[in-house]
Amino acid sequence: MQINDCVAVLTGAGSGIGRALALALAQKNCHLALADLNTDALAETAAQARALGVRVSEHRLNVADREAVAALPEAVMAEHGKVDLLINNAGVALGGNFDQVSTENFDWLMSINFDAVVCMCRAFLPLLKQRPAARVINISSLFGLITPAGQTAYCASKFAVRGFSNALRLELKDTSVGVTVVHPGGVATAIASSARSPEGETEAQWQAKLARAQRLLRMPPSKAAHIILRGIERDKARVLVGNDARIVSWLERLLPVNYWRLLPGIATSND
Repeated sequence: MQINDCVAVLTGAGSGIGRALALALAQKNCHLALADLNTDALAETAAQARALGVRVSEHRLNVADREAVAALPEAVMAEHGKVDLLINNAGVALGGNFDQVSTENFDWLMSINFDAVVCMCRAFLPLLKQRPAARVINISSLFGLITPAGQTAYCASKFAVRGFSNALRLELKDTSVGVTVVHPGGVATAIASSARSPEGETEAQWQAKLARAQRLLRMPPSKAAHIILRGIERDKARVLVGNDARIVSWLERLLPVNYWRLLPGIATSND
């Protein structure tokens, strides 16, 4: 897909992979409708993108607010007049075994990581279908490929994104809209450090887990964005970001039940 002069709607644009994607798209002359809950971070991303010469609109958005999501297409169309790309990047993390995760926290994570993806797709698909070529890009995770202990809620959300995206792709095969699901591996973002802690753990225990997780997050967001953008341009159905994602994808297919014995040390990390 040609990205030049397209308009991309991007959630979670204030930091991490979202900011890196915004700047990578801007470098390709793609105009941007950027959404994030953190208005200061959003403004910084927008300023950097505008400096690259593209048109940028800023939209404060809680992706878990269905009414706000439903109202977003009108605001984007008022600013840009079209939508060619929808990138569902916003996400949160939550540590702990299933019995350490409250119903409230489980629902909070699912509302952002999965329900928001569904609602954004429902809101923007009518506009995407009007374009001669358009694409939905949904960010899953390494943990949408494998299932470590201590990540029940996060895995549930990211496997849901993967399944939803794959089915949606088949449903849209006779339209102008393609679907890409992205599985980032260890990208150096703040998702682990900003994760909600599980119930019943001391602060010292939680900080030790975060430190182990952080050591696995090594790829610069800019490199991850380059890989994702290349996948979009090549109309890829699936994009694996990093050698870790490629390796675990291969292992999971080779040893679908017993792969975990070969993957020590990942159980408390997030992408």
